[in-house]
Order: sequence, then C-alpha cells, then structure tokens
Amino acid sequence: QINWIGKSEGAVVKFPISSAAADQFPNNKAISNDQNYLEVFTTRVDTIFGCTYCVVAPEHPIIAQLISQIANRDEVEKYVEESQKKTDLDRMEAKEKTGVELKGVKVINPFNNEEVQVYVADYVLGGYGTGAVMAVPAHDERDFEFAKKYNLEIKKVIFSYGGSTSFGNNEKEIIDEEIEKNKEDVFIEDGYLKFANDFSGMKSNEAREEMSGWLEKEGLGKKVINYRLRDWSFSRQRYWGCPIPIVYSPDGEAHLIPEEHLPWTLPEDVDFIPTGVAPLAKSEELKKRVEKIFGAGWTAEYDTMDTFVDSSWYFLRYPDSHNGEKFCSDSRLQKWLPVDLYIGGAEHTYMHLLFARFFTKAMHKIGLIDFDEPFLKLRHQGMVLDKFGKKMSKSKGNVVNPDSMVEKFGADSVRTYMLFASPLEDEVIWNEENVIGIYRFLEKVWKLSFKVSGTATVNKKLQTLLHQTIKKITEDMENLKYNTNISAMMILANAMEKENEISVTSYELLVTMLAPFAPHIAEEIWSSFAKATEDKEKQKKYEQSIFLQEWPEYNSELIKDEEINLVIQINGKVRDMILVSADIYEEEAKKVAMESEKIKNHLDGKEIKKIIFVPGKLLNIVV
Repeated sequence: QINWIGKSEGAVVKFPISSAAADQFPNNKAISNDQNYLEVFTTRVDTIFGCTYCVVAPEHPIIAQLISQIANRDEVEKYVEESQKKTDLDRMEAKEKTGVELKGVKVINPFNNEEVQVYVADYVLGGYGTGAVMAVPAHDERDFEFAKKYNLEIKKVIFSYGGSTSFGNNEKEIIDEEIEKNKEDVFIEDGYLKFANDFSGMKSNEAREEMSGWLEKEGLGKKVINYRLRDWSFSRQRYWGCPIPIVYSPDGEAHLIPEEHLPWTLPEDVDFIPTGVAPLAKSEELKKRVEKIFGAGWTAEYDTMDTFVDSSWYFLRYPDSHNGEKFCSDSRLQKWLPVDLYIGGAEHTYMHLLFARFFTKAMHKIGLIDFDEPFLKLRHQGMVLDKFGKKMSKSKGNVVNPDSMVEKFGADSVRTYMLFASPLEDEVIWNEENVIGIYRFLEKVWKLSFKVSGTATVNKKLQTLLHQTIKKITEDMENLKYNTNISAMMILANAMEKENEISVTSYELLVTMLAPFAPHIAEEIWSSFAKATEDKEKQKKYEQSIFLQEWPEYNSELIKDEEINLVIQINGKVRDMILVSADIYEEEAKKVAMESEKIKNHLDGKEIKKIIFVPGKLLNIVV
C-alpha cells in the first residue's frame, strides 16, 4: 500500500525547450513564467549534473505541440498509438524498456546549460509527477538499462562517502574510463557530488536542499510532494450501492441533502431490466419523495456509489447491526473491534483493504471510533489451482465444483483436505486422490471408537504423544499452521490404531481437537458417547455440543519423552541415530556412539579432536 500510495518528495525542474517552435508549448500553471519549459519531476535533484537525456510519457502534450518539429513524426506517432493500448500496470511491469527519440527536440539542463535529447517512453506515466523525467543513467537502474539499449551517454556525478572529495585534472577522464569498463556499476545511493559546479563536494542530502532553493530563487522549479495514488474511480455501480445524498434544483444546480433527511435510502419500486437507464431514474417513489421535500422540478441523483463503499466499513457495523441510533454502540466497539484477524486474498491489498483503512482513519479522525487501523493481523490465503497448476476459471472450463466433491466425499473430507494440502499462504494444487487420503483418515478416527473401553489404561508412550499433540495443535492453531495440525492428528490416530483398546479420555481429546477441522463427524462421534454410558453427569456433558467443551490443555510433565533418537554426527554430518534414554549423560552417550558399527567404520583411521554433546539432541565427533 505504501508503494501504491507512492508518496515521494522531490523537485519540479524546468528544462528550457531548445526548439524554434517552443512558444507553442504551454507551461504547467503550477510554476509558470513567460518562457517555455519541459517540467520534470525528480526525487534526486542532486544527480542532475549526470542527466544525459529526458523522457516524456506518451500522453505528454509536448509531443502534440511540437509534432511539426519532430523529424521522425511517423515513428513517434506509431509508438504513442501502441502505448495507448497498454494499461499503466503493463507499462510499469514491462521487463524491457522501449522508447523513441523526439528528433529535432532538445532541452537545456538549467544547472549546466547542456543540451540533452528527449525520448518518449511508456515506462513514464502521464498521470504521475509531471509526466516527464530527467534520466541519469549512472545513478538510476531503469535509466541505465535504457541508456545501454540506445547507446546514450552515462555520466557519474555521485560518489560513495568513502571516496575522495579532491579534484585532479584528469579525474573526469579516469572516471569515464571506469564507467566504460564496468557498465554494470550503477550507484543509486546517496554520496557526495563531483563535477557539479558550486555544489561539488556537498553530500546528497545537503545538495538536494541547496539545489531546490536555487531552483526557487531562479524561478526554475520548486520542492514538491507527489503521490502515485489517484482519485477513487467509482465503477462497480449497482442499484443496491449507497445512494448519493445529492439532489438537483430545476436549474440543474447540485445540492447536498440536509442532515435531517438522512439516511437517504434507496427506493424499492425498481426493476433490473437492462435498458441503459439507471434503475433509480425509473422510480416513482424516489421522484415523489424528492418533490415532497424540495419542491416541483427537483430531481434526485440517479447514480449510486461503488459497492466497494459498503464493503469498506461493513466490519464496523457487524457488531451492532440492529442499532437504529448509532452505527455501533461504544460497548460493542470496545468488545469486538478492531478486527483481530483478517484472512483475504492478496488481490485486495490496494483496493478493498486500502479503502477499509481509509474509512477507518476517517471515522477515527471525526471521533466516531478510538482506533485508526481496522485489522490487527492480516494473512493472505493461497489460491486453489487445477491439477495442472493453472488458475481455475469458468472461461477455461477447469473449475472443480465443491458441491460435487462434497457429495462424493462429504463436507468434512473436502474441508479438512483444503486445510491439510498446504500452508495457509501457499497455493493448493487440487488433487482428488489426496481427498481420498483425508477421507480414509476420518474413517480411521471413526473406527477408533470401536476400540474405546471404559476400563482401558493409557500406556506411558501414548500418553506422552497425546500431550505432545495437544501442545503442538494448540500452538500451531494460534499461528494458523492448520496443515501441521492435521498431520499431528494423523500421527496420533495411527498410534491409537496400534493399541488393543483406547481410554475414553484419550479418544475424547482426539475428537475434540479434530472438531474445528471436521465438525460434522466430530459432533456425531461426541453425541454417540451419551449412548455408551449410564453415568447421568457424563450423559449430560455428551448431550451438549462438542463446541461447548473446553479446549484440551497439555500437562507439561507428560510431554517429556522417556526415549529420544540421539543424532550422531561426524564433522557435522549425520552418520547414525540411536534410540536412547531422554536423560542420557554425556559419558553414556559417547559410549553408545562408539559402539555403533556405522560410527566405527567412519572413524576408522581418523583422529578424534573433540566431542560436542548437546543434551537430548545430538553428539558431534570432530575428527
């Protein structure tokens, strides 16, 4: 969003147009005077002594104004026409920069009075800054690529702070030679200036201030702040969008609807038959309402606002949607907002999410809410792709209908597969075979109910795994690692399957952890417990929904393994893993390692320099 808003502080610089027809070219009214200039915006005015050409956007008026002076008119017009077929995004993202020189048009660098060429190139956008830039290929990667492609001059004028600020007679020649030798060396950082007349020896930040001041003093420019962000263009207009609270008097003048008549609601006598006329324009109800309030001949605004306006603040209304006095009571605002977690696609970043932040900040500014950020945490979910890794779309005919999958495998299987298939942020390649795997896992959990016994005891190993699983799932759930949650439950279910019988408590805990992922089967299993016991208290518990139960808590004493796989390394490379007691001492660990046949073979003929022991994890033998 910072990039999309695109705030940049810089300067507008006037380059006098060196052309017989310069008087045809109008000035930018923001900083105009009696002469004719090409006005460029730059964030690095300190590099201007390295400017070797200027670039204008295809939309720039200089092209039309000076078209008769441009020697290669046909070539330029063709390039402009092709550029108009591209979107701004296409132009910004193009890997290869293209352009055409405006032959016959040159401009003068106001700082050193040198004439420079002018190019038209579509990587410069007409709506940003002045629609023209100065190009300094030695200090800008984009300009550098363009200069290399069209064999344009490269002049280095900014040097790193670590270098010398002294000036020798032949230094310029030496530097030019260095640039020629190493054309990949583009210095884009701040530094100090050389070959910059009175500004030589200054640091970049000082020079920017001094040079901007000089421009203002000479009437050749000024400091400005630019934004890439543009006005919000309403496009998704529907009848049900927000009505615009404006009416028109008989003479066509627009008037805001007075506050006592707000909210300005939509009429209901509308149809949606596409006639090219807005539905509101055909509403008798709206017409009568306007004339009753404002008088005969007054008309309503028939446009509605973009549906994005509604979606920009819906979350602020949700907590108290039936409140007729306020959009949300203070107590509910305090309880529910701001939103703790927002999960949505990355494509919303510079539209819905930007608008939502704008609305929230505006409402905060006028005192309606006491926070200015709507969402505390944001996560983007990955897309589901078809089996070939392609984006699903109706036009491609590769959409997998979830309804048919639910009918085939059940809602729980499809839902659990979606969560298991990859981390939340990653894309999922749809694979029906893998859904079958999840179906079998849920079937296994169901069948485990036949092993449940009221008299079963929990063996220590299973008890440890159970509490380790509770810990892992609880922590992973907090971090939205749903895929690892499900794999942990699979490991636990496999371990339970090997037992002759399972305790009621162990099975209860597994089913409770499964419930958020496979709610239907978990609820069904839970309710069946009521029939399996004659204990009235337990029956009462099982007759309640599983979602009303407490989330399991692990016992920190029970998560400690009695045995571990001790990793044995030689010079940091794993050579063996040996099952040992979890609290094995160093001397015992060394003894066990040296008795391993694999380790003996790797140590044969080698001298042991030292042994590093990490309790509970590994033993590394350095040879």
